[in-house]
Amino acid sequence: MEVILLKKVSGLGALGDKVSVRPGYGRNYLIPQGFAVSATASNLQAFEERRAELEREAAAVLAAAEARRDRLEGLTVTVARRAGDEGRLFGSVGAIDIVEAVRSQEIEVEKQEVRLPDGPLRAAGEHEVTLHLHADVDVTIKVEVVAES
Repeated sequence: MEVILLKKVSGLGALGDKVSVRPGYGRNYLIPQGFAVSATASNLQAFEERRAELEREAAAVLAAAEARRDRLEGLTVTVARRAGDEGRLFGSVGAIDIVEAVRSQEIEVEKQEVRLPDGPLRAAGEHEVTLHLHADVDVTIKVEVVAES
């Protein structure tokens, strides 16, 4: 299935690229989410007419993500959890806990922006967590998990 990308999609292409994807991926994800349209002649012409507008919107979204990155760089947040003697947590610290800790610093972050490739944090200590703010913008923050008293 051929689609025209309306937004940059990581690992697939940039705005305006005509790419070939599996039919289910295009029909069930890219098109309903507004990331792409079918690559028909009429859609291609409509895209070319709107290209400047879409590029302005993409630039504004990128600038907002970069501004958020600048506020988040070097940030360290603390999360308290019950822990055993050796620093193992009774439970874990997940994406929602990290989002709440960052929001307490009055910086807006969404749960889907938190990247925990090894799963939730299960030990006390300092951990580096990546936030994926935009297809081109990632930032690493420090999450300090401390034992509750």
